[in-house]
Amino acid sequence: MPLRRARPTIRLLREDLSSDWESPHPRRFLQTGELTSLHPLSELPHPILAKAVSSFGDDPADDNYVGPIASSTNLPLLEIKAGQWRGGVWHDRELDVCWVLVAGLAKGGHDDHDDFYQCVARDNSDPSRWMPTEADVRLLKRERAALRLTEWELEIQQELVRALREVQRGGETEFELPHPAPQQGTIATVAITVVEVREDGYEADEIVVNIIPESRHAGSQLFWQATVRVLTTLNPPQQGWDRYKDSYSNIAEPGHWSARVTELGELVGRKALAESEPGRVAHYLHREHIAESVVEGTAMRAMCGVFFVNTQMPDGLPQCPDCTERWSQLPK
Repeated sequence: MPLRRARPTIRLLREDLSSDWESPHPRRFLQTGELTSLHPLSELPHPILAKAVSSFGDDPADDNYVGPIASSTNLPLLEIKAGQWRGGVWHDRELDVCWVLVAGLAKGGHDDHDDFYQCVARDNSDPSRWMPTEADVRLLKRERAALRLTEWELEIQQELVRALREVQRGGETEFELPHPAPQQGTIATVAITVVEVREDGYEADEIVVNIIPESRHAGSQLFWQATVRVLTTLNPPQQGWDRYKDSYSNIAEPGHWSARVTELGELVGRKALAESEPGRVAHYLHREHIAESVVEGTAMRAMCGVFFVNTQMPDGLPQCPDCTERWSQLPK
């Protein structure tokens, strides 16, 4: 998993980088202990961290630094500079990541007690306080896992572009959804059918998507995440899909799916994921299922038949006319 680029330790963020932040949010998260809100640590807005990332990336052939820090004799630290800021970077060969272990300001011709080089020389006798902790390693692994899931969703999106391009003007195609861990095989099979309907008074391009899980992944959070990625990629509006078991359908204007292929091609080129679009009307749902839908992220069917995940408050949205009509027909 590539993520060798330089990243700070929690200790460095809390103790060494006391000023020159471009945003107040990192310091606030550090004070409240919301460490996961700092992800990705390599992109935190501080000049010495930006310099570290530009100096130590995923390819060691591109490393660019000043040289070894002479006063750090017990731990090999490589020096980086950003204005008055100085930093020491250590390559962790076991995890294959470059840690920014120590940072500070160059002061008073390096004779000042708080000068970066003076501090390194004093702490060099026992550099263990600089080293990454278990919490640092946990954050690194979590960040790497999140990166892998993003890459996995991008792979799904790219495969969907290929599939939709094949059937944009009608036809059938199918492909397998891979597990984010390649050795785990596949988690589901996706079959896409597009039908161009051209009748007197009615023209539409209808799509049906069948997402059939492997038995061991049926009902899993991973399968649901893949399902959401498939539906969001094909058509982002959250309330636009109808569902029957593992089959999802949508009706669009003629030419819609061809236009979507073009849009997705641009996203793939930028390595950006398609984003879902919140609903535009308030649907009628069964009260006893609403809380579960919000907490668990599961989808529900509204009275009008629309299938969607309830992720937003309906306040201020106009009521769905079909739901309203069906509600009015219920016995009171």
